[in-house]
Amino acid sequence: MSIMIVRGPEDASLLMRGPTPLPRELLRQLVARAADVGKTVALRACGSEQELLDALRVAQQARIELAVIDPGACTASPRLHRVLSGLDYPYVEAHDDGSERPEPPLPDGLGQRIASVHGYRAQSYTLALSIALEHLGCDAALHDIHVGT
Repeated sequence: MSIMIVRGPEDASLLMRGPTPLPRELLRQLVARAADVGKTVALRACGSEQELLDALRVAQQARIELAVIDPGACTASPRLHRVLSGLDYPYVEAHDDGSERPEPPLPDGLGQRIASVHGYRAQSYTLALSIALEHLGCDAALHDIHVGT
């Protein structure tokens, strides 16, 4: 597994089990974009803080290259902060919020965060994946136009 997209619960209450599903077309785009450069993408939508923590630990055991993490309602969780600080893989923080009502970001200094993406709703995942692929050195293969060669 190359890249794992992990989405935390959107609501801390027990009334909501997990994040709103991403549009199918967006999922197809994410998988295709990664496949174009020889990478795989796995998606995990977590219904609780514990599921989110478990997913991040499993990703570490699976030796993923990079994660896109939307912490959802868990941004202030000390347990999540400890897990992120101990990860041995980099991550891009993504929030599927709109610019009119931004979600709170994770605190600075938690693990190997390479970027934070906010304000683009579900398209935040597209931007986060682009940043992840660039970090992994796959960005040149994504562009159709090459200048100077």
